[in-house]
Amino acid sequence: MSGEDTNRKKSNFIRPVILLVVIAIVAIIVISLISAYNAGNFHPPGLFSRGVAEISVDEFNFDVGRDRMFAHTEGFTAAVGTLGINVFDSNGNETLRDPFRMSRPTLGNAGNRFIAYDIGGSSIRVFSSSQIISSFDIEGVIVSASLNQNGWFTVVTHEGGNNRGIVTTYNNHGTAVHWVSFGTGFVLSAELSHDNQSLAILNLAETGSRINFYHGIDTDKHEPDYIFDVYGGLIIDIIYLPNNEVLAISMDSLFLIENDGRGKMLYSFADKHLSGYAHDKDFIALHLNDYGVGNQGRLITFLTDGTNLGEIIFNREIVSMSATGRTLVVLKSDGVLFFDEELEEFPISTDSFSAAGASRVLAISEDVAIATSENSAVVVRREKES
Repeated sequence: MSGEDTNRKKSNFIRPVILLVVIAIVAIIVISLISAYNAGNFHPPGLFSRGVAEISVDEFNFDVGRDRMFAHTEGFTAAVGTLGINVFDSNGNETLRDPFRMSRPTLGNAGNRFIAYDIGGSSIRVFSSSQIISSFDIEGVIVSASLNQNGWFTVVTHEGGNNRGIVTTYNNHGTAVHWVSFGTGFVLSAELSHDNQSLAILNLAETGSRINFYHGIDTDKHEPDYIFDVYGGLIIDIIYLPNNEVLAISMDSLFLIENDGRGKMLYSFADKHLSGYAHDKDFIALHLNDYGVGNQGRLITFLTDGTNLGEIIFNREIVSMSATGRTLVVLKSDGVLFFDEELEEFPISTDSFSAAGASRVLAISEDVAIATSENSAVVVRREKES
């Protein structure tokens, strides 16, 4: 074999690898931007009810360092930052503090638990309102993690020079019960169904995005039962619904995938730019901007079966948005707006603190939200109906 043939074969091998790495880097950047925009949208089915404790304070003050993210469950609000985690009750009393360092802190929640992890690092914490349930450093580099309604969680890591993707599933005691190794493709995220039996793994392939489905994860199975491919598309998020169907959000479409791997497109927005989204239960809201026309765009709300609930033209900058139940809360550069599922707007209570300068919003209930900044988190209330 000549040196020219060897170099040609090496080139043919290197090109797809480089392409995949470039796609992965672009995907991580896009997902990071969308995730920052939508910080706090980790609301599982049935999380919020009318029995949730009413927040009596007007402001929370957290001591967790920079790059804060927030989540709320069953009357407790958690924050994570570069210096650790804090949890407060609805009266503003601190119920948990755990100091540790992270470079890119991320926070999610489901049921009555939270999960904090360090993207690009190794630290994982699973905790309730008052105690640390699981605390460890993981091998490899953390790409993402998720928590389901029963306290089980999955962690995606990449190990070695070839970026081998590893997805590990842990039970509610923090014991590893299943793992999958990907030799090819860049693994972005994994979600566990609410019955702990099905695992959906999102990875990038040379042809686009792929969702791998594993059923019966308490076995030694390492080959997927079903695969759903989106050729040429970039899926940025997958969400398990209560009926074990998966909602997939790409940069230009919404898909619904059944538990046998069959999928359908619910909505296409290829002529728009996805600026952000928020979801809770069977409800999802999209913020779509027109290409090259500043902040000109629209808000659209759907049920997860594709039923359109509402649509309005929205020509103002949206900093962040969050959903709970069928309520959408939008943070603009000058304040907060509350919408119902059909995008009817509700006024803000006149005695609410100003949210000007806030960088993120977290919906707590149909009439309460938290607008957060690097220094504090103020409670914003909707004007109650008479």
